[in-house]
Amino acid sequence: MALTFGVTVLPDPPYTRLIELMQKAEKHGFEYGWTYDSHILWQDSYATLPLVAAATDKIKLGHCVTNPGIRDPTVTASWYATMQDISNGRMVMGIGRGDSSRRVVGLKPVRVAEFEARLRMIKDLMNGRKAEWNEKELQLEWVRDELPEIPMQVAGYGPRALGVAGRVGDGVIIQLADPQIIQWIMDTARKAAAEDGRDPEALECIVCAPSHVSDDLADAREQVRWFPAMVSNHVMDLIERYGADSDEIPSALTDFVKARKFYDYKEHSRVGAKHGEFVTDEICDRFCVLGNAEQATEKLRELESIGVDQFNIYLMTQGQEETLAAYGERIIPQFSGVAA
Repeated sequence: MALTFGVTVLPDPPYTRLIELMQKAEKHGFEYGWTYDSHILWQDSYATLPLVAAATDKIKLGHCVTNPGIRDPTVTASWYATMQDISNGRMVMGIGRGDSSRRVVGLKPVRVAEFEARLRMIKDLMNGRKAEWNEKELQLEWVRDELPEIPMQVAGYGPRALGVAGRVGDGVIIQLADPQIIQWIMDTARKAAAEDGRDPEALECIVCAPSHVSDDLADAREQVRWFPAMVSNHVMDLIERYGADSDEIPSALTDFVKARKFYDYKEHSRVGAKHGEFVTDEICDRFCVLGNAEQATEKLRELESIGVDQFNIYLMTQGQEETLAAYGERIIPQFSGVAA
């Protein structure tokens, strides 16, 4: 199956910018348009995504990622089902345990067992099936049967969260572009799927990372140091649970955080964030897709060869229009089955 392309745009004010960039992405051949869900750091994307749906025609839309702990999960399910109607079947859910959305308001990520229970309910309820919740049988009887099922893509790094992805999700959202770590993550999720009697090969692999297309590699690296620093939040959680030298977690994922000093959510996903200063050039190259169009294409070919289904650009670098145009004109057309 050919590699498909998505883009994640921050829900920064003005909200019209989110709409504008999603429209440009659609015109450049991107099949998926994602946005963050962190209602204190940015505008509430549950309010702005319906405006994107109204202003676009075919791009699939969703959160990368929402979580089942800030809003009542039945509200999240109903919102996605409503949006599936509004968008005429273009929704896809990305969901994780909650990082910035919960930590900023003093809450920890949702516990894994609760995460799994909530995901099972949401998946059934938003797709019109009966679901048990709070000892009540619930169903959104107004869901249109003729619309496709809303896929649920589950984000995770550790074995327990990846087990949930394998047992419940339609795919795995991976926030880094390192082939070695991607393969370990997918192997872990697929093992859980197989143990649960599901088809492990049916699990989609969605890789999310910044991509800065430029001949100036040094500048490109400066554009993306914030990203491995963001990933380090999740890695620190893994180390706290499994230990720094655990054989359950690959050292390729944990070693880079040893030089980390702090993290400031006020600079979350921002170019030039001070907390990214510990990130080396090597880690920028491993975790992101950098360089000129030919170098970016070479990295994407490698990702495609190991089974990545979608590459989702985190569009939080300078020159956003230029990145979309570079992909639309020089990169996406090289991958068969994707509209130029």
